[in-house]
Amino acid sequence: MDSSRPLPTPEQDAAVTPVMGPALKRQVLVCTGKSCAANGSEAVLEAFKAQLIDEKLLFFKGNREGEVQCIHCGSVGFCAIGPAVLVYPDGIWYAHVTPADVPEIIESHLKGGVPVERLVRKRLG
Repeated sequence: MDSSRPLPTPEQDAAVTPVMGPALKRQVLVCTGKSCAANGSEAVLEAFKAQLIDEKLLFFKGNREGEVQCIHCGSVGFCAIGPAVLVYPDGIWYAHVTPADVPEIIESHLKGGVPVERLVRKRLG
């Protein structure tokens, strides 16, 4: 950014960036790096998106009121135990996630606030 030009205020940024709104509560990051992808992470990502859309929880252009943003990311260092899924701001790292695990993660963790312990491999903070 040009240093001679003043930065927009947070309010100005929020007006053009809906993700800054108050509705967003969590981010689900699904690793789609090489190893996780080889273990089916794309299907895990699509399962999250499909169910979150069905439950009107997914934040995206079609639902700016959604509480959960679900995005792909590169390797998070869990290559040998992927597909890996990270949930923020909770700092929960899941491993070996399959599409069949997604409904339980959504119901227990994203909606109920209780991580699915059998899949948790790391906690931040």
